[in-house]
Amino acid sequence: MTHSRWFRVVAIAEAVSWTGLLIGMLFKYVLSDNELGVKIFGPIHGGIFVVYVLTVLLVRGPLRWSWPVTLVALAASVPPLFTWFFEIWAARTGRIDGSREAAVPSRAEANSTAA
Repeated sequence: MTHSRWFRVVAIAEAVSWTGLLIGMLFKYVLSDNELGVKIFGPIHGGIFVVYVLTVLLVRGPLRWSWPVTLVALAASVPPLFTWFFEIWAARTGRIDGSREAAVPSRAEANSTAA
């Protein structure tokens, strides 16, 4: 499995586990007193969270991420579903597949007349 594919799988899994935990918390604290969802999804999300952080640190080199991009990827693990949003942004800007041809040029690159 390539670095980009591995990152995508883990990022989406982290978002899905967050969703499961949020639904479990909704049942526990709002809809009923049933904490089964939190007991199930809490450890799952915790494990996938750790795997996500390690994955970001391991793929940053092969995917040639700068430290600011890496820090944004790590920060995306805190709010719910932001790993999925980061994955979408990274794919659209060419930061996941490694091909900068698909990347959206920065303002300086778009306005540059140098070849």
